[in-house]
Amino acid sequence: MKNSLGALNEYLFMQLDALSNQDLKGEELKEEISRSNAITNIAKEIISNANVVLQSKKYATEYITEVPKMLEG
Repeated sequence: MKNSLGALNEYLFMQLDALSNQDLKGEELKEEISRSNAITNIAKEIISNANVVLQSKKYATEYITEVPKMLEG
């Protein structure tokens, strides 16, 4: 598994393709929807975390010279 925002984008589109499968019915469709919801929730957290890192970099560039280790990207 690749760990990048580009890879995340690929995973989201792969999941969209999986949901578009017209052959999914009943329990299989419910499972795919559940998986999609889980992936979406995790993706939101990853994007939120990336946004915090980006904002800290912007702030550091403008206001401070040393970024706490926890906020390093």
